Amino acid sequence: MGGHPVDEMPGYLGAWMTGQRWYAGKSRTPRFESLGAFLLAETPDGVLVRLQLVLDGAEHPQLYQVPLTERTAPLEGAESSLVAVIGDGDRRRWVYDGPHDPAYARTLLELILEEGEVRAGGDRIVARGHRDRPREGVRMVSSHVLGGEQSNTSIVYTMADAGGGQAFPVICKVFRALHDGENPDVVITAALGAAGSTVAPRSVGHVTGQWRDTGKLHGLATGHLAFAEEFLPGVEDAWRVALHAVETGEDFGERARSLGETTAAMHATLARVLPSRATTPADIATVIATMRQRFELAAAEVPSLLRHREALQDVYLRAQTSPWPALQRIHGDFHLGQVLAVPDRGWVVLDFEGEPLRPMRERSALDIPLRDVAGMLRSFDYAARSSTSGGPGAATEWASVCRQAFLDGYAAGSGRDPRSHDALLDAFEIDKALYEAVYEVRNRPDWLSIPVDAIARLIERTPGD
Repeated sequence: MGGHPVDEMPGYLGAWMTGQRWYAGKSRTPRFESLGAFLLAETPDGVLVRLQLVLDGAEHPQLYQVPLTERTAPLEGAESSLVAVIGDGDRRRWVYDGPHDPAYARTLLELILEEGEVRAGGDRIVARGHRDRPREGVRMVSSHVLGGEQSNTSIVYTMADAGGGQAFPVICKVFRALHDGENPDVVITAALGAAGSTVAPRSVGHVTGQWRDTGKLHGLATGHLAFAEEFLPGVEDAWRVALHAVETGEDFGERARSLGETTAAMHATLARVLPSRATTPADIATVIATMRQRFELAAAEVPSLLRHREALQDVYLRAQTSPWPALQRIHGDFHLGQVLAVPDRGWVVLDFEGEPLRPMRERSALDIPLRDVAGMLRSFDYAARSSTSGGPGAATEWASVCRQAFLDGYAAGSGRDPRSHDALLDAFEIDKALYEAVYEVRNRPDWLSIPVDAIARLIERTPGD
């Protein structure tokens, strides 16, 4: 497929990039530099499909993937994704944001399904497709971009099988910000599927890429460009299901318990098929040091937290001196919004990328499963407290029932009760609440009381309660 280099970064591209939702440098002056521009394909009707890699070297350097298409006539219905109109007269061309153009969408899917390669000058591979499922004669019927995303762009494909009947739909996530190293969303979803687990959507395949990086021994970095998986349309995430239950006074206990069982099954499979190891004193010291640092950073932005400093030292000491479970791969950013309620299948877990602000290699590191458990406990608290229905007492009771049911389900599914590590679980939950406090004070000050009250409650409760 394609591959030969094309012109360097065009002048119109920088101004367009700074207005996109996925561009993270809006608060500073960018310093753009092209790391390569490559032709992926030229379609039979003359559409050029290109891949542009753009480094923003200002302050915190970030590499972006910018797929573009170039057409000799406007693409009907794609006005909002027009990047630029270039040339004049017979040389006039319309340039579009690639994911919104069926020509790029088809090129990307074929790269995965056919395990194609795109090469640059010499023999360097710019992009390579990898297929996790047999192709089975499927083909793309149509595509559209999923709305509302911030850091990535997802293309939803309607598919047909060899006989022309409908095949299961596919969603392909195009990673706008590129990172050296494996993306855990790709690795973990594929590992769960290969193990026969239905906890996550079925992986279809992915695209890896290489780009120039002078900080690497051989001058090249490697990472994931895109990831395709089963799409589950018309279903609600657990956050919406839980909010509806809060608002209507529905019992969510049984569903919370089954979510605990699903979480235990996810952790058990990941421990079996991916690396894990015993936790060392050095690991413990590192985690606790990070928790202490998180408190200091949070207290600098939310000064009311300073009154907890002394009590938190006791929390961290109890956690440090408690028994710790083994390290393994986990979800890393687990909450109700990351889980879908799928009829006849149960809970399905999404988005294994981990906390978005952490470097990619940190997100791929082994961690403690209790971090995921704590994240979900915090999410129940958020669902209850974000509702105005029933008052504070009802919210507290609803969250308490869900939390205990979730822990019961996890214990039944894993044979290990997280409450036997109560000091450590408290520390992880407080750590997550500190992260939330910083987010809320920056973005939603009216919600700040949710994590702040939780921190006080967790500190003040008697150990073992």
